[in-house]
Amino acid sequence: MDKIRVGIIGYGNMGSGHAGNIREGKCPELVLTAVADILPVRRAAAEQDNAGVHTFDDAITMLDSGEIDACIISVPHYDHPRYAIACMERGIHVMVEKPAGVYTKQVREMNEVAAKHPEVKFGMMFNQRTNCIYRKMRELVQSGKYGQLRRSVWIITNWYRPQAYYDSGNWRATWSGEGGGVLLNQCPHQLDMWQWICGMPVKIDAHLQFGKWHDIEVEDDVTAYAEYENGATGVFITTTGDAYGTNRFEVQMDRAKLVADETGLHVWEFEMSEPEFSRTNTVPFGAPTVTELAIELDGQNPQHVGVLNAWAGAILRGTPLVADGSEGIKGVTISNAMHLSAFLGKPVTLPVDEDLYYEELQKRVATSHAKTGEQVFSDTSNTYGGTK
Repeated sequence: MDKIRVGIIGYGNMGSGHAGNIREGKCPELVLTAVADILPVRRAAAEQDNAGVHTFDDAITMLDSGEIDACIISVPHYDHPRYAIACMERGIHVMVEKPAGVYTKQVREMNEVAAKHPEVKFGMMFNQRTNCIYRKMRELVQSGKYGQLRRSVWIITNWYRPQAYYDSGNWRATWSGEGGGVLLNQCPHQLDMWQWICGMPVKIDAHLQFGKWHDIEVEDDVTAYAEYENGATGVFITTTGDAYGTNRFEVQMDRAKLVADETGLHVWEFEMSEPEFSRTNTVPFGAPTVTELAIELDGQNPQHVGVLNAWAGAILRGTPLVADGSEGIKGVTISNAMHLSAFLGKPVTLPVDEDLYYEELQKRVATSHAKTGEQVFSDTSNTYGGTK
């Protein structure tokens, strides 16, 4: 096999975007052969956009058609695990859009099935892991040269969305259709990278506001406090209500401060670690000598194309994925913890009580109101939270 026949489940904003990248030759080892979507207008769009593509009104029919070797899942969040499992059980390689799912119980089931099918290349569309800024930041934090993590603060508020965005799809911003708001839709990338760079927290105390800035059911404003096993703390702030918001991720370590923002990656290295300096220094207002480093980056940030090309390499040659699909549960665990903390009005420990979370989620699903109106297509190419 020198070309991988790819199907896409869901020809909405993301599915059509992936199709465009394949069609334009940006993923030379992939060829789009099939699309499944329940909406006739989207199937018609897929046929118009992609000459010769086969369209299906049912995803399972497409998976059983023999037309594809691999599948990209770009449907609402609740359906990510069930379609991924259907692919795995048929030996079809699968790439899942973020998030891995809505709640960890369903994601855990998906991962258990994946473990039984090692022949299937299972990836997560964590395209921000391709960004040279975050890749370098992770390398420095995980290297051990700067000692232990002390504090992390991520303010990611440049997800501004007007009401028209939420009105563009009947599943958006509902408990029954999406399962959450900014944490489930916009921030899975940041929640993934937060743990990818700093590790998983052990405690979350979150304050969520639901429909604060928009006419929606779910959260559009979040401030969360985290604790790590070594005693370090973290703060995560996000919203879709700030026009012209901020993306700034600061990590304080024993021997350095690292900041990733819209201008790049900045690192201040201390001459000696803070614990050593504090123990040996005799000057009341002294501070460690610090040097701002010139950080060399490779400049690469291929985003979705990079994830898809790495997936193709894994299928054809066994080379590494950008993100193994089994890692998707980590970010979902953090978002579930934030939601559960807000639902209960108190801190929660990780891993979360999965049954309790599911029970609390279903209470909200039971009162969820379906929306009406036409689906609206949008170009998502410049909507990645200012991490171009």
